[in-house]
Amino acid sequence: MSDFDIAIIGAGIAGASLAAEIAAQRSVILIEAEAQPGYHSTGRSAAFWDEAYGGPMVQPLTTASGPLLAVPPAEFHDGPLMHPRGALHIGTEAETALAERLLTDFAGSGVRFDRLGRDEVATRVAGLRPDWAVGLWEPDCCDIDVGALHGAYLRQARRRGVHLQCNARLQSARWSGSHWELAADGFTCTAATLVNAAGAWADELAGIAGVPQLGIQPYRRTIVQLAVEPVAPADLPLVIGLDGSFYFKPDSGGTLWLSPHDETPSPACDTAPEEMDIALAIDRLQQVVDWNIRRVEHKWAGLRSFAPDRLPVIGPDPKNPAFFWLAGQGGFGIQTAPAVARTAASMLVDEVAPIPQIDARPYLPVRLH
Repeated sequence: MSDFDIAIIGAGIAGASLAAEIAAQRSVILIEAEAQPGYHSTGRSAAFWDEAYGGPMVQPLTTASGPLLAVPPAEFHDGPLMHPRGALHIGTEAETALAERLLTDFAGSGVRFDRLGRDEVATRVAGLRPDWAVGLWEPDCCDIDVGALHGAYLRQARRRGVHLQCNARLQSARWSGSHWELAADGFTCTAATLVNAAGAWADELAGIAGVPQLGIQPYRRTIVQLAVEPVAPADLPLVIGLDGSFYFKPDSGGTLWLSPHDETPSPACDTAPEEMDIALAIDRLQQVVDWNIRRVEHKWAGLRSFAPDRLPVIGPDPKNPAFFWLAGQGGFGIQTAPAVARTAASMLVDEVAPIPQIDARPYLPVRLH
């Protein structure tokens, strides 16, 4: 007999949401390397719920996550976890084909887009420079309260009996033939199943466990918070470059969150922003609007981890089914968390029903072996 049915490595949004889903049926330990859950990617997300983000193969997970985020059960969280924002995808006349491609990619998916001309785009973004003449309006995009969502999952996990072990970086994981023997910074336990929700450290964890790595690569993403003049209005939409070179949206305090949408390969680490990326972000913003940048209020970076095909990896490893992958969730891990957790839980626990509209086969790790 093992100490736990399931050990989950990583207490970010992926690990916490899965723990909350399965704890009513299985004994679960959630093992976190840092002093607090969500220190890395989860805690550094400028998250939004955007059905187009991540592409058409990710969209079903985002769409299926919407109902819980919009109207969570009262026992899970008091009030909505996402709030209307709207997304405006913009480009120049030379980028018209990018707008058409976006419409084609999501044709028949239920994702709503409205074409906008130059005048309509300009009414949504004051100070827009003349070159930005092509727009697609995505009305259903919302902001997500990441801290509240992550906290709600951790509370639900705790209520259902999950044991959370922080300050416990996994050092060894040995498969005995019937269970895992785990050691993490002086803490030891056994578990019948090991779940890899280690984010940027996913391949490193596989190596520790003696499981073939899948080529999951972390990339640095930079965010800068700016004080601008005029003050960023509260109803400014999420503005996304059709060419993928920037996005920005307002913060509640009237500042602006801006990213150059950078993807710089990085080792798994406690990453920090590079001055060159901050300068690049500001330069791109100044090419879009004529606002005066008063000062940089804050800057940070996080790691987004992708499998080679940029789809999430969810399911048992074909070499050792007692090793379960929950990784490669890129920048869409927050907005897909409810559906991904339910999908993973249905694979691990017979009592949990899958989401009918989700075909999990494209996400199985066997595709990468």
